Amino acid sequence: MRVLLQRVTKGSVRVDGNVVGSIDQGFVILVGVGHDDGEAQAQWLARKIAGLRVFEDEHGKFNRSLLDVGGGCLVISQFTLFADARKGRRPSFTQAAAPDDAAVLIEHFADMLRQAGVNRVEMGVFGAMMQVAIYNDGPVTIWLDTDELMGENGS
Repeated sequence: MRVLLQRVTKGSVRVDGNVVGSIDQGFVILVGVGHDDGEAQAQWLARKIAGLRVFEDEHGKFNRSLLDVGGGCLVISQFTLFADARKGRRPSFTQAAAPDDAAVLIEHFADMLRQAGVNRVEMGVFGAMMQVAIYNDGPVTIWLDTDELMGENGS
């Protein structure tokens, strides 16, 4: 799995002009699922994200986690994180998981965030054209890839 994690003061997602999810302080998480991803990757990412210390303490240091500040998560499916643009001008998305598989795993990921203690977890609509408003705080943007962070064997 790949995520682009953005610390935000607020974020929201619209589908057909209607807000379907919104948060205040926390993370907007763009999530891509690959062919070999499963529940272990979703659980690992959820725990990592919930405990990642990228919120400032009283001294302005990154010493607080999402759980420490009571922040929320806005989870947006993003198969384009698996874009391969090495050849030609049109990216290939063959490394992205099939939509049915990805939808289930993204739901599982959101559930794992809740189980990790995140109080507010909102989601976009899988497969829909969405407009995402991101008020990046800092800006702080972090790339997480389970293949890189967990190793190729998923441990």
